[in-house]
Amino acid sequence: MKKNSFLAGAAISTIGIIICKFIGLVYVIPFYAIIGVQGGALYSYAYSIYNMFLNLATSGIPVAMSKVVSEYNSLKYYNTKERTFKIGLKIIGILGAVVFLTLIIFAPQIAYLIIGDVEGGNSIEDVTLVIRIIATAILVVPFLSVSKGYLQGHKIMQVSSFANILEQIVRVIVILGGSFFALKVFHASVTTAVGIAVFGATVGAIAAYFYVANKIKKNKKDLNRTATITRDETKITTKDVAKKIIFYALPFVVISVLQSAFTMVDVFTVVKSLVSLGYTTAISENVLSVLATWGSKLNMIVMSISTGIVMSLIPTIAAAYAIKNYKEVHAKINQALQTLLLVTVPLAVGISFMASDVWTVFYGYNELNISIFRLLILSQIPLSISSVMVNTNQTMNNTKETIVALGGSVLAKICLNVPMMHLFNMIGIEAYYASIALNMIIDTLCSLFLLRVIKKKTNISYLKSVRTLIKVTLCTAIMVVSLMIVNLFIPNITSSRFIAILQLILYGVLGIIIYFIVAYKSKTLDEILGKGAIEKTFIKIKNKFLKRS
Repeated sequence: MKKNSFLAGAAISTIGIIICKFIGLVYVIPFYAIIGVQGGALYSYAYSIYNMFLNLATSGIPVAMSKVVSEYNSLKYYNTKERTFKIGLKIIGILGAVVFLTLIIFAPQIAYLIIGDVEGGNSIEDVTLVIRIIATAILVVPFLSVSKGYLQGHKIMQVSSFANILEQIVRVIVILGGSFFALKVFHASVTTAVGIAVFGATVGAIAAYFYVANKIKKNKKDLNRTATITRDETKITTKDVAKKIIFYALPFVVISVLQSAFTMVDVFTVVKSLVSLGYTTAISENVLSVLATWGSKLNMIVMSISTGIVMSLIPTIAAAYAIKNYKEVHAKINQALQTLLLVTVPLAVGISFMASDVWTVFYGYNELNISIFRLLILSQIPLSISSVMVNTNQTMNNTKETIVALGGSVLAKICLNVPMMHLFNMIGIEAYYASIALNMIIDTLCSLFLLRVIKKKTNISYLKSVRTLIKVTLCTAIMVVSLMIVNLFIPNITSSRFIAILQLILYGVLGIIIYFIVAYKSKTLDEILGKGAIEKTFIKIKNKFLKRS
């Protein structure tokens, strides 16, 4: 196995993430068509619970494994490095078993917390079944995560990236094939079809684990797995290694669980609250499925791009902060924020404007779902900024402040989610918008708090980012107004998936061109990318084209 440099490793990881996200985005088109709205809600319940408990079992330890293995490897403590791997597997095995048994035993109680006594949709028995089925993945995924962390500690990235892709492909095959045959061939129930679909997580994890384990086994010599213990290593006890793993993992575990808990509040409150306000069970479950799963799948369009843009900047911030080069830290943080705003704001607003076409292409026309998604995609603007600030503060070792920000966010969500729905209902706004609006407020406040933390510690000025926000907002407004004018002459009427695709292409291309021209003419692009960067890019493209011709 070939070791990768930092840049090569980052590139391989990024490509793997993009491929996995693309597969995860595309498969929902046929899957949603197969299982329908009620099946989609049931699928959402299972995966929401699974993600929460999976984070509890795995988050942090793979990262800690990578860090500790890398540390011992650099010291040539090969025997201790292998002990670390074995200890990590034992810790994760115990955690996985506890979480698995918790889900199996308390699945009915968790199901009741989600839907309570509401009738007319999925039953407590249905939700219990899919939770228990997907719980089996907890017995495999933790071991896969630690094994990937072990290889990453050796700077071997391609195995983990391929394992991620393999896991996703196998999972999607089981999801689509299993649900199709269950419903269309064997005429089984929707619950059975969803049960088979969620079992895809287990099958995918098994396939990926065997691939990674086989790679580790075949490269025993390259990984120095049989090295004898040195005199210095005898001083390092099993307890020392376990404490180091837990010490490194704990902040990541807390932060990851807090982020998952934020989403779980909707799972436990939305359906019951909407039903209590007079909405039908079918509508309430459908709303939750849009918020927790189907809308979130489309939100990845914004989040993946924004994450990819700032990913290369985070290591630079870490390096500059380590040597107290605050001028470079300030420059990179502002550049990250400016770049994020440049792409995220017009992309989210543009998708919101074309929400009808986007939703129809993926799931078919549904007026209620489109209206929810139109606002939901806009919530990705404050969420993407909040995510970047969480990562930046973690990079700068502001773990305590990050936990305070996320803990406060979860507490606010728990306390205000239900009252917000009642408030919206009282003032005549559809109650299902309340959760999204609350998320936008909380993410904005979280971002402001974390921005303030960095300013207090490094005396950073955000003037450049504020100027960019104003310019980007104006450029985006001009883009939307222009598209509205075009709409007067070429009405955007969604009647079929084919028409929606054509309109999406037309309005998408026009929106990109208009935004790019306005951003270029207003010097917004020069401020962020550097003066003359666009001209230089065009010259390079022109020269390459001339060489080929």
